[in-house]
Amino acid sequence: MRSQVTVSWGVRSTYPFDLEEVQPMPHDLARSWLDEQFTFLGCDPIRPTGKVLTADKILAVAEAVGEERFRDDAHRAWAMAFARAASAALAKPVISIDVPAQALSY
Repeated sequence: MRSQVTVSWGVRSTYPFDLEEVQPMPHDLARSWLDEQFTFLGCDPIRPTGKVLTADKILAVAEAVGEERFRDDAHRAWAMAFARAASAALAKPVISIDVPAQALSY
């Protein structure tokens, strides 16, 4: 089965991360990693109730770090950790994250 996370900032700026040969991240570790990044980056809840869904965290973290974190080879380890965490936290092998549209699909 295909396993990939794609992070996009528009048609010309799409960054696929192939997870086929990568060790899966345990679900609880993935949620913890996303929580830590969300807090460290100073992300704010987007819902008026203050509730933060996992999908919201993924979108907020991607937006907070910016496109260069996914584009530049110097940050490849972080980007792969993000992709592994997103895949494990949502328990989905194929995820598309459209940052400008604030949309996540699987």
